[in-house]
Amino acid sequence: MNVRRLIPTTAVAGAVVLGLTALSACSTSDAADGGNGDKLKVTASFYPMQFLAERIGGEHVAVTSLTKPGVEPHDLELTPRQIGSISESDYVLYLKGIQPAVDDAIKQSGVQNTVDAATLTTLENHGSEVSGHDHGHEGEEAHADEHGHEGEEAHEEHSEGDGHNHGEEGGADPHIWLDPVKYAEVAKGVGKSLEKADPDHAADYKKNTDALVAELGELNTAYETGLKNPATRTFITTHSAFGYLAERYGLTQQGIAGIDPEAEPSPARIQEIHTIAEKEKATTVFFETLASDKTAKTLAKDTGLKTGVLDPLEGITDKSQGADYIEVMESNLAALQKALGAK
Repeated sequence: MNVRRLIPTTAVAGAVVLGLTALSACSTSDAADGGNGDKLKVTASFYPMQFLAERIGGEHVAVTSLTKPGVEPHDLELTPRQIGSISESDYVLYLKGIQPAVDDAIKQSGVQNTVDAATLTTLENHGSEVSGHDHGHEGEEAHADEHGHEGEEAHEEHSEGDGHNHGEEGGADPHIWLDPVKYAEVAKGVGKSLEKADPDHAADYKKNTDALVAELGELNTAYETGLKNPATRTFITTHSAFGYLAERYGLTQQGIAGIDPEAEPSPARIQEIHTIAEKEKATTVFFETLASDKTAKTLAKDTGLKTGVLDPLEGITDKSQGADYIEVMESNLAALQKALGAK
């Protein structure tokens, strides 16, 4: 991830102080009773967390997302008002490692009920080539080492945009929501944490969690069935976000660059992709809705491949191929089936 995307820790700390000063008078009393008997005030870091909070919380929560529709989550910069709103929340749901500015602000917010989705399932390492047989080092330790609060130094290694992603350099891949099975594991953990945060509505949270987990189970079955007999198992993507999905369904993801969707691939990597496309009979270069399609179109033109959209679901806009997580994942399945020649 490029250094230009990161807010210096000192700036975040200063903004936190400003936000907390302005809101400390009301935040303490509200947090204890869910906003004086009203809906539980939930802050979600970006869309995949927002979707879980809304579906599981239902009518008992008021969810605010820190990442507006159309904003690439990795690019997010927080305003003092947003940082203050985190401290005013009753419950915060985020995914450590995706948005360093959010990680720092949450760490300093003092909110009691903060849930890191990365702790609710097992994270793994994924390089630019990820297949169903490519397992990395698992667990939170690797995740914390790469994406924790250790400061600018750890991120400077990625500032050159050299096409290496976090998975290749020892850190865990955070894109767990693109695997319906892992996302269901996270949903169960979120449900239990909401039950503890707001025990008066625990029965409803459990009911909503069970319904969502069942829906994600159906989505997983659709993927298993739809991708059972492809003509090729290799797909090429500009954003190496689909490692968990590839691993789950026995596919191989070939990322042009890395987990950073704006990283420029090296000439050597582009040549390597040319060779792989020919060898594996790949047909399509996928790009995403929230980042430039320039690299995909250039590579496709050079190799005679088609282009298509594979949405990493980091946000929903009017350009998304669906209105919510489930619908966009179904569109992703259709795009993969077409590209891979699956019957």
